[in-house]
Amino acid sequence: MSSTAGQVIRCKAAVAWEAGKPLVMEEVEVAPPQAMEVRLKILFTALCHTDVYFWEAKGQTPLFPRIFGHEAGGIVESVCEGVTDLKPGDHVLPVFTGECKECRHCKSEESNMCDLLRINTDRGVMLNDGKSRFSIRGQPIYHFVGTSTFSEYTVVHVGCLAKINPAAPLDKVCILSCGVSTGLGATLNVAKPKKGSSVAIFGLVAVGLAVSFFSNTRLASNFPIQNVDADAKLVRVVSISQAAEGARIAGASRIIGVDLNSNRFNEAKKFGVTEFVNPKDYKKPVQEVIAEMTNGGVDRSVECTGSINAMISAFECVHDGWGVAVLVGVPNKDDSFKTHPMSFLNEKTLKGTFFGNYKPRSDLPSVVEMYMNKELELEKFITHEVPFSEINKAFDYMLGGASLRCIIRMEA
Repeated sequence: MSSTAGQVIRCKAAVAWEAGKPLVMEEVEVAPPQAMEVRLKILFTALCHTDVYFWEAKGQTPLFPRIFGHEAGGIVESVCEGVTDLKPGDHVLPVFTGECKECRHCKSEESNMCDLLRINTDRGVMLNDGKSRFSIRGQPIYHFVGTSTFSEYTVVHVGCLAKINPAAPLDKVCILSCGVSTGLGATLNVAKPKKGSSVAIFGLVAVGLAVSFFSNTRLASNFPIQNVDADAKLVRVVSISQAAEGARIAGASRIIGVDLNSNRFNEAKKFGVTEFVNPKDYKKPVQEVIAEMTNGGVDRSVECTGSINAMISAFECVHDGWGVAVLVGVPNKDDSFKTHPMSFLNEKTLKGTFFGNYKPRSDLPSVVEMYMNKELELEKFITHEVPFSEINKAFDYMLGGASLRCIIRMEA
């Protein structure tokens, strides 16, 4: 057992006291884990658009003070009763959604939407007792999506921790706990393109695309970002480049990027995109353009923008008989998807996905092994790195559109 097991740990954490204000480095008290919980030491974390969205608190009920952060890698410090598959010293990735292994979803081979541990952005406390494990001079500090990795130590439900190969570099594989896995899995696990197939990806943004997190704004790609009900429990973040990486790994021979900003095309080549279509260059619907390019339509398409028009185009551009379209972006809560029923009768398939259909505990270790076996490239997603004391720079990079993923080193 750790020498600190069962004791309160005092450590540094970047606390958000108010919406949109710089995080403040504070000394926090981290209580010991309770039943089915694990306390871990965070070594590396990364900033995701989800953190920024809830930090800005636009179009939602603010919940402060709070410790954000959900993409990270760390080492188990101590465990409590009920935890049998983790021990102090294990390397883990905390994940914003979980796998209890007991509910119908967890027992199903087709779903990763755990009844108990599915993401809940409104909850700022632990499931066990409805209390926070963080405090400052007696004042509770709220958790964020059950992870709160912008702290040197955090407490997480065991079902939200993936035990990984200890040889894997945590400063690289930490980004697998959210966006990369979402985009990668949307292609590999749901679209499932065959070797030599054609894939269309809607929305090419060099930076991570978080279609559900920025209300009433537009990305550089000019696909409209939709207002999303802030009470929605399902949060989906994806980088288009990650979906393209999945298509590359699958062996697709044609990866067609679709975007309204041609300046994104050269950057997208780094992630395997082979051809580009700017809908503004044509007088006909983009789905018709793609159908003409591909002799009837692409084999697979992945839509990541949240634009309802892009979703319809992604579905209608796939080939009849075998074409599959996968929706990743989150639309406006009032949007409706409209297409002719004949598209379905002509055997086109429409699917959706959450976290790339990966079960966190069961599947993420194998994704880490993909990186270890050099099947998956992660370095090209990491554009910046800062020490924990300069975490606010990571926000500046992302808000300025300069960062895909910024790694935050917890130790100087």
